[in-house]
Amino acid sequence: MTSTSTLKKHAALVDRMASALGVDLERKAMEGQIDFDQISDAVMACTGCSNPEDCTRWLDTQTGPVDTPPDICRNASVFARLKAGKHA
Repeated sequence: MTSTSTLKKHAALVDRMASALGVDLERKAMEGQIDFDQISDAVMACTGCSNPEDCTRWLDTQTGPVDTPPDICRNASVFARLKAGKHA
């Protein structure tokens, strides 16, 4: 079972990655493009990453909206669909 601290860490990474890509997850959920179960699935996918520190370092270097996440992002396809205005 995944610990609460791990879930919180990865939830924050998912939110930061979405923000770096210019995707407002809360707004997308209200618009019906993603539901909360899909957000939870994205967090769980993120917990499977073997190197979240690389993601954190990448996010720390971003100064504005970016077009794509790093290659290591397990949720790249979810973010790409949301960014394109499609359902996750």
